Order: sequence, then structure tokens, then C-alpha cells
Amino acid sequence: MAALDAWPVFEDEAGFSMTPQTTRTWSRHGHTPVVHVRGRSRRRLSVAALACYKTGESSRPIYRPCPDAGQMGANLLPDGLRDLIQTAHQQLGGPIVLVWDNLNTHLADGMRRYIADRDGLTVFQLPPYAPDLKPVEGVWSVPRRTTVANRAFTNPDRLITAVRRGQRQRQYRHEVLDGCLTGTGLIPLHQDDTTP
Repeated sequence: MAALDAWPVFEDEAGFSMTPQTTRTWSRHGHTPVVHVRGRSRRRLSVAALACYKTGESSRPIYRPCPDAGQMGANLLPDGLRDLIQTAHQQLGGPIVLVWDNLNTHLADGMRRYIADRDGLTVFQLPPYAPDLKPVEGVWSVPRRTTVANRAFTNPDRLITAVRRGQRQRQYRHEVLDGCLTGTGLIPLHQDDTTP
């Protein structure tokens, strides 16, 4: 990748539900905390994110939320992924080596044609189940433990706002994104880490 002067970019999708994900909470001794939820909503928010790294540059997250129309199994549509990749090209200003999993949207004929028609875009598929090789998996754990934890959302707009707020708070915390990469066994190199 150094020979290509390319950005290694890892992509993954995640879903956030309107029902609360309970992490840690507190209560008086002897009283079990209870989180009250009105009904079971099947609404959710899908988010696709890119974790972008390059020697000599600060790591960057790029993400795109995609509200689902009530479908728990829906993923980001191919148009949304193409827009996300195009946004990455514009923001990073260089070639991209995209690493992603075998999601059906990634393997579709239209997506393969899109990739083949793009200069400066090389794609590698990960093995079928390899969450330990995806730094974006660590990116998803942060909002689930902070921004959306212990909260029941009354409407999808509040969920979208909370997820976006959480992503913006981490946008400039490069050490969090670097830690996610280090968790895969890869080590980010920055300008002060390189040797002549």
C-alpha cells in the first residue's frame, strides 16, 4: 500500500436499535435497576463506517447513517455504499485500498462493476467471518457503551441524532481509531513513528 501511496480503508456496517442496550448502571444497594420501555420497536438505524489510515496522516473515520423503514434485517443499499466510497475519495484525496467483508451488497454485480470502473480503488475481501480483522468493529463498541447505552428512544430521529452526536465526538479522537486498528494486530504509523 505504501508503494501505491494509498489509504488502507476498512468498511463495516452496524445497526442501532431504538430499544435500549443496557451496559452499566447504578442503584441503591439491594434494589435492582429497571429500565422501562414502552413496547418493542423493530425500527433501527443502519450505519456504514470507514476507518481510514495512512502513514504520516491522522487516522480518519467516515460514516453514513441509513434509517431503515422498519426493517430489522435491512442493510445499507448499494447507492449508499457507492456514495460513501466517493465521499472517502474526495475527503482523503488519494487512492484507496478498501477492505470489507462478504456482505451480499459488497458482492453484487452492480457493486463489482462500480469497483472495476474506478481508478484508485482496490478492494480486498475478508474471510467469511473475521471480526478480529476489522478495526471498525471497535468503532461500533464505543457508541454502544456510551452514546446509546441505557437509553430508550421514543422516535427514530432521536436515535439518529444520538448516533451522529456520538460519531462527531469521536471524529477528532484519532487515538480511539488507532486503538481499534491496534486491536486487530496492525499498528498505525504516523509521521513521528517513521524512521528515515
